[in-house]
Amino acid sequence: MAESGAVAQGSPAVGAAGSAPAAPGVAGAEGSGAAVGSARIALKKAQLRSSPRAKKLEKLAVYSSCKAEGACKCNGWKSQNPPPTPPPPTPPRAEQPIAVNLLEPCRSCSHPLGDHVTHLENVSEDEMNRLLGIVLDVEYLYTCVHKEEDADTKQVYFSLFKLLRKCILQMGRPAVEALESPPFEKPSIEQGVNNFVQYKFSHLPSKERQTIVELAKMFLNQINYWQLETPSQRRQRVPTDDVAGYKINYTRWLCYCNVPQFCDSLPRYEATQIFGRTLLRSVFTVMRKQLLEQARQEKDKLPPEKRTLILTHFPKFLSMLEEEVYSPNSPIWSEDFMVGSSGGQIPRVISAPQVTRPLYYTNSSSPVELPGGGSVSPARKTASALETSLSAEKRKSSEPSSHEDTKKARVIGDIPMELINEVMSTITDPTAMLGPETSLLSAHSARDEAARIEERRGVIEFHVIGNSLNQKPNKKILMWLVGLQNVFSHQLPRMPKEYITRLVFDPKHKTLSLIKDGRVIGGICFRMFPSQGFTEIVFCAVTSNEQVKGYGTHLMNHLKEYHIKHEILNFLTYADEYAIGYFKKQGFSKDIKVPKAKYVGYIKDYEGATLMGCELNPSIPYTEFSVIIKKQKEIIKKLIERKQAQIRKVYPGLSCFKEGVRQIPIESIPGIRETGWKPVGKGKEVKDPDQLYSTLKTILQQVKSHQNAWPFMEPVKKNEAPGYYQVIRFPMGMHYFTLI
Repeated sequence: MAESGAVAQGSPAVGAAGSAPAAPGVAGAEGSGAAVGSARIALKKAQLRSSPRAKKLEKLAVYSSCKAEGACKCNGWKSQNPPPTPPPPTPPRAEQPIAVNLLEPCRSCSHPLGDHVTHLENVSEDEMNRLLGIVLDVEYLYTCVHKEEDADTKQVYFSLFKLLRKCILQMGRPAVEALESPPFEKPSIEQGVNNFVQYKFSHLPSKERQTIVELAKMFLNQINYWQLETPSQRRQRVPTDDVAGYKINYTRWLCYCNVPQFCDSLPRYEATQIFGRTLLRSVFTVMRKQLLEQARQEKDKLPPEKRTLILTHFPKFLSMLEEEVYSPNSPIWSEDFMVGSSGGQIPRVISAPQVTRPLYYTNSSSPVELPGGGSVSPARKTASALETSLSAEKRKSSEPSSHEDTKKARVIGDIPMELINEVMSTITDPTAMLGPETSLLSAHSARDEAARIEERRGVIEFHVIGNSLNQKPNKKILMWLVGLQNVFSHQLPRMPKEYITRLVFDPKHKTLSLIKDGRVIGGICFRMFPSQGFTEIVFCAVTSNEQVKGYGTHLMNHLKEYHIKHEILNFLTYADEYAIGYFKKQGFSKDIKVPKAKYVGYIKDYEGATLMGCELNPSIPYTEFSVIIKKQKEIIKKLIERKQAQIRKVYPGLSCFKEGVRQIPIESIPGIRETGWKPVGKGKEVKDPDQLYSTLKTILQQVKSHQNAWPFMEPVKKNEAPGYYQVIRFPMGMHYFTLI
């Protein structure tokens, strides 16, 4: 038998937004306080359930209607001598059990206590214990209703209080009456994060993939125990948000996720399993910021084996996930994503861990099994393949393809994969994985390396912002726009300030802003022309005291990736004499690839400036390009060293030509095959020797007839250059070349 009660739509839990779960009605409680509150309620229930049956009947009588003849309307027995509120403190174990008198009359209807519990005479002990659990939940919710200050939250608590009260009267099971039952959105947050891991990291080896799984579990655990802001708090923080929709979702969260943590008579669900992208979007930005801030503040408290995982990899993991959460075309939110090419379901990689401890103190050392086989301890260090994968996003085709279709055809002369893997293993040790930090002192570090490290640590952030005429802009965005206007005005003194202000606040223009410590230190203002296939870069500057740190290069790389996602692959800009060098380093040139008809009349023209363009390659992860190139150079260097070690043998010179031999097969030269040389394939066309002779003769004649060839036509005379032949023992000149 299921009882239902109507719950007013809308009210998240009490407490500061983003804090660990707090017991309902206890504002600002920390996660440890929540655990203590939950444990205290559980202890009370255990003590009550171990009481004598008569004591249990007395407790249930308080919430049971009178069954005496005459249709008594009393809905609960009331003692003639109620205990004082609050009860006086008693020493432990000093309380003596009070005998229960079933004949004691009710203060309200005067009928004895026994008339209120006649329906419980034949009830089993288990059913009575279940009802007693609901009784304690009712008492706890009653306290919450009186302590709660937020109107929306108070209303939900009161509705749940009435629901549980009714369940005791009718001996039913609580069921929250709602427009729909969980889950409320598909795919769920847990499924979406699982899809994200498959989408971005399925190519990683098992060890690196396990680290990603650990990060995903941390993230899901935080959502399940995240304390959400009330609708009134959200209305103050985001005035333009759809508060009505927010209230519906958060009322559901309160009824199905938060309150059941403490009132276990209500069915409890994990937030990550019943909510989807809508809820995640509403909490992700605030949650990400506070998680990273907490990590930086408490980094010294982190276990050593977790420090690298949380401080280095977790920020980048969240950045990549954020793009998929807010991208309108992300495939991870498709219900069909997890269906493989054969029609079967791809195995689930992750699910939210059932723990209540905060993220930064989770220190489990038990190995976790992987779908692909093998296991690894969560404390194990990760390899550089993880670093590369977290940083360089894989731009996958929208068309599904089988694993065999994605394999590249082998080319004759390719280096065996076994050798590549062997070389990779020598350059992917933990120290190499941790470094670009370790390479900062190197003279060969990339320009954007320091900026990339700061972004990974959460020191700097990048946001594409702009003004809007359709909705009231966020106060923070307006502050950032003012900051950008100030940066551009100071760094571009020859540009009129009014002109800068007009473009920065123009809704048609956007600006990629660089934020450090909550303030703007640089940005690139641009205007996109999707129909013309290009974007005009209007302003680009970094404040003077933050220059020469690689911020300018990293800014441009982020802008390139932003445009690749929006399928605009050409930049145009007018660069003054001081900016030409910067733009050249970013891949710009004076060779414009965009047809002139496409941009004439669209972009602004400036006197004394040079038009420059840059064509983007959609297959390049620009923000990690220098890391990838560096890794490729290391691989090539190792391969060359190995090859040199194999071919160091010195062979004697060829003597066959002294014996009159005119030519020999190339493959007969000792050591030539060991260098990797291969003969021309049978399918290759062989050049006509007469044609080759004619071509070489023409070239030789042209070289000899060149106006600057005269010093090389005759050998150097000893009397004109004494000692020449002691220095140049094997001279060469045009007179040595002839065709026979």
